[in-house]
Amino acid sequence: MSAITRLALGALALTALAACSAETAAPGGDAAASAPGKVTVAASDTACEVGVTELAAGTSTFAITNAGSKVTEFYVYAPGDRVMAEVENIVPGLTRELIAELPAGTYETACKPGMVGKGIRNALTVAGEHKPLTADAALAEATASYKRYVKTQSDTLLVKTQEFVDAVKAGKIDEAKALFPVARTYWERIEPVAEIFGDLDPAIDAREADLAEGEEWTGFHKIEKDLWITKDISADGPIADKLITDVKTIVEKSNAAELTPLNLANGAKELLDEVATGKITGEEDIWSHTDLWDFAANLAGSKAAVQSLRPVLEERDAALVATLDEKFAAAETELGAHQKGDGWRLHDELSKDELKRLSDVINALAEPISKIAPLVAH
Repeated sequence: MSAITRLALGALALTALAACSAETAAPGGDAAASAPGKVTVAASDTACEVGVTELAAGTSTFAITNAGSKVTEFYVYAPGDRVMAEVENIVPGLTRELIAELPAGTYETACKPGMVGKGIRNALTVAGEHKPLTADAALAEATASYKRYVKTQSDTLLVKTQEFVDAVKAGKIDEAKALFPVARTYWERIEPVAEIFGDLDPAIDAREADLAEGEEWTGFHKIEKDLWITKDISADGPIADKLITDVKTIVEKSNAAELTPLNLANGAKELLDEVATGKITGEEDIWSHTDLWDFAANLAGSKAAVQSLRPVLEERDAALVATLDEKFAAAETELGAHQKGDGWRLHDELSKDELKRLSDVINALAEPISKIAPLVAH
């Protein structure tokens, strides 16, 4: 598939997502951004103007409007660049909302024009006492259930990444190619948790296009390029060693992390956004074309987060649960048509119409999932 076709499909996917998402609105006349109780963030290619520098502890909603020409991201960081909340793929001209639970402390907000680098940062102070969302027994159990899921997936991630690393270090190109999408399946399922920990996520999963000028490139995608393009992994031993070391650290941190119910709600949406803006276009696994393995993993990870929250959602909005069940089933059916043996068809084997249908079912699912965070927060 040509680069022009990839760009066209990317634009198509983004447009479809924007059209159906309840989170988007035109800048200027943006009702969401101006609503009471919401923190406005005016993002551009050169600025990140956050409406406040102080907040009361508890849940806060940020409404981020991108007035720039580049796709941007918005983060709330605790010390050490621990990600408290994030929203990615904010397309120029749109507004996205992010609900975060922030206890008292000092934080930084950041916009990342072009989705690279450390971002344009601002200090944020949160003060006062608040009743955590996990004080609700049902939400506490949902969070505990999801943590059990993360542990099972992260434990297998460690095993499969070790197998991949061993194959790379032994120079077994065909074996490493076969293991590449399998190991990444477990990474993609837990990525919302893995992304919490500062520079570890980019060290493991950065694509070449994600790198800031002068930034070292390591991780899965560096080895992917050597496997499929240069066809020479003889010098990749140190990169493979670093990959398994970083994955071990991620697994330890993920299993020890204190999550909030909003991590589940926001993570479920984030995983679908990744499909709609990366996997559909073929940008994620650009050399191996194994994007559908990641697609399936993101869908499974999103569903796991929603299932953990299911008892709460059934009590607060049973109709939404029925809609989610319907939309998940439709997405799984559409994706299932592309199974091939124990895996999936390659991205460049799919037609434009097949990719469009996949994009449509993900966009249809993303809209009701966007309603989960407000239900959890209130």
